Amino acid sequence: MSDRNYKCAIEAILFASGDSVAVDRIATALELTKKEAEKLTDELMAEYIAAQRGITIIKLENSYQMVSVKEYAKEIRTVMDLRRNTPLSQAALEVLAVIAYNQPVTKAFVEQVRGVDCSGVIGSLTTKDLIEEKGRLELPGRPLIYGTTENFLRCFSLSSLDDLPEPPEKTGDKADAQENTEEENGQLSIFDTNGDDTVITATAEEIVAEATAD
Repeated sequence: MSDRNYKCAIEAILFASGDSVAVDRIATALELTKKEAEKLTDELMAEYIAAQRGITIIKLENSYQMVSVKEYAKEIRTVMDLRRNTPLSQAALEVLAVIAYNQPVTKAFVEQVRGVDCSGVIGSLTTKDLIEEKGRLELPGRPLIYGTTENFLRCFSLSSLDDLPEPPEKTGDKADAQENTEEENGQLSIFDTNGDDTVITATAEEIVAEATAD
């Protein structure tokens, strides 16, 4: 089978599936190695982008999905009578940012960072399929831990978590000197999990703006 035939087969698989398809499954179906399947799918994805069509292919971690181009969302909603999802609240954006940059994390960790109860917000983000339960910690009470979903990557136009923008870092005296200013400006502090004293700070708007920038 030629590369063109393989690409046509991949195109058919992605179209028929509707959801994302792991590259391992594509490789198995076409009797290719994972590396070969990934190379061919990446080339097909590039062809769709170059052709500037109404549909395209996106990569989500180790999976691929065929989707409509976002520029035509308005027309699609009109034809399908779809309602626009309710925008995320400021609190939801902050909780989502804390989880995205520190996952997997417990609800207690998120609440420690924000200083308020986050039960309702975490429940809402779970319902929207932006975060999900990733298991439990082996600690007293076995608390749940949360992380982002594939849908989170899709919604924020990210191929993987590695594409998240790097927030500005402040350490030591600089962080202490700006602590009050950050609180007044509504900035959230995200503590890393490496056991050091590094504090990462950024507004939720900055994180979302960078993550969704073209």
